[in-house]
Amino acid sequence: MNEHLINLVTQYPFDFAAAILLFVVWLGIGIATESPPKSKPSVSVLMKHYRREWMMQFVTRDPRIFDGNILASLREGTAFFASACMIATGGLLALIRNADPLRGIAQGLEISEPGAVALEVKLLVTIFFVVNAFLKFVWAHRLFGYCAILMGAVPNDPNDPLARDRAMQAADLNITAARSFNAGLRSVYFALGSLGWLMGPWVLLMGIMVVLYITWRREFASTSRQVILRTLPPSDVAARNEEIAEERPHRRR
Repeated sequence: MNEHLINLVTQYPFDFAAAILLFVVWLGIGIATESPPKSKPSVSVLMKHYRREWMMQFVTRDPRIFDGNILASLREGTAFFASACMIATGGLLALIRNADPLRGIAQGLEISEPGAVALEVKLLVTIFFVVNAFLKFVWAHRLFGYCAILMGAVPNDPNDPLARDRAMQAADLNITAARSFNAGLRSVYFALGSLGWLMGPWVLLMGIMVVLYITWRREFASTSRQVILRTLPPSDVAARNEEIAEERPHRRR
């Protein structure tokens, strides 16, 4: 098995160079999204402030059914994606056991030489991203459950000394769950992009660029980001002013 893989790498270097780039871009955009420059925060980072503000408002809200419904919808979303990833994993495993239909499609379209790189290896890369997404979604679902328990432990009296501390604990768990959920979504995007490898290394490169652009734009240049920046919580006003000042020269151009 190892000798066969080494032979594939040496015989088709462009394929595996593109595959390595796929993982590098996946890791890079993940770091850029979760740890961006302070002058250019991502949507994921900006939403952390609103999650904390949510829990601060939660302390004084009466009744708190509204907050429970929000959290329930977040858990439903993670459960949906986890189920979809489980189904996709089963389908991909079935294809690995019988990749002949894919070989027939490749031959019919004359996209690449049949057997240029084992289809099983290409499908394993896609499976990696899908399984990683599944694990992230499952963990996010569990963390949202922990968050719900901590929200239930917040005293009803907003003047209770424990109220705000426990609300901030719930906020931190909510942020951690959202980080895992976002990582799962990125894995889904790159799983879809990795399917381009079935049609050759150049299609894989195109898929990488498209996924990179989509993920970058949604985090740093989307309309939703502009909306989120309109009214940040009070503690983040200074950071918002810095960002507006930085973007003004670009608008003048």
